[in-house]
Amino acid sequence: MKEIALIVGERIQAYRKSAGLTQERLAEKAELHHTYIGQLERGEKNATLETIQKIAKALDVSFETLLEKIVIGEVDNPIAREAYNLIAKLSVGQAAAFAGMDEVDFIRFLGQHRVSIFGTASEIAEDFANA
Repeated sequence: MKEIALIVGERIQAYRKSAGLTQERLAEKAELHHTYIGQLERGEKNATLETIQKIAKALDVSFETLLEKIVIGEVDNPIAREAYNLIAKLSVGQAAAFAGMDEVDFIRFLGQHRVSIFGTASEIAEDFANA
């Protein structure tokens, strides 16, 4: 269970930083205490579903985005974590350019390797590494 809390916390932190928000500002927007946001980001606390919904709304992302495709063990791989942090900020067009492909070929590549555009970045990074 601790791993799930850490994965969700890392996602909250990545989206918070991407949005240019401090922990304090995110806490205000989500109507939570700023120390609680820090505890969630470090995986020290387990958030309720209601809390995750408040945070998702404050970050302007979907509830599902913070919870989708959690893979236990993902957090133990620093390369996958860094790839996630970098790729999560990219649009499909930017990711395609990064891969040296046009968008159509990039989406086709993802489909051939059974990776959803909405999959985790670590899965996408692994597929690129194994292609």
